[in-house]
Amino acid sequence: MSERVVVFITAGNEEEARQIASALVGERLAACVNIIPEVHSVYRWAGTVEEGQETLLIVKSRHEVLEQLIKRVRELHSYEVPEIIALPLLAGDATYLHWLDGQVG
Repeated sequence: MSERVVVFITAGNEEEARQIASALVGERLAACVNIIPEVHSVYRWAGTVEEGQETLLIVKSRHEVLEQLIKRVRELHSYEVPEIIALPLLAGDATYLHWLDGQVG
């Protein structure tokens, strides 16, 4: 498994996304968080298909802190079941990856 991960999190609005991002970076659970406002989401909830505007966070972190990151997002998030999914970061610019490693933990 890759040491590094990219985590996708959706939030209900940009303010909530900024609060989550600041906490994750400030607490060294993430090296960087990109915030993409106004993502149109289509999903099934409580038996019906829903649509809405959300804000997407793209989080660069390390696998070793992933459980802490998930716990912290759950504490800060307004959703009953927030989307928090992690994918392995398999490769990238060596200088950037070295920087990422130094920012997390």
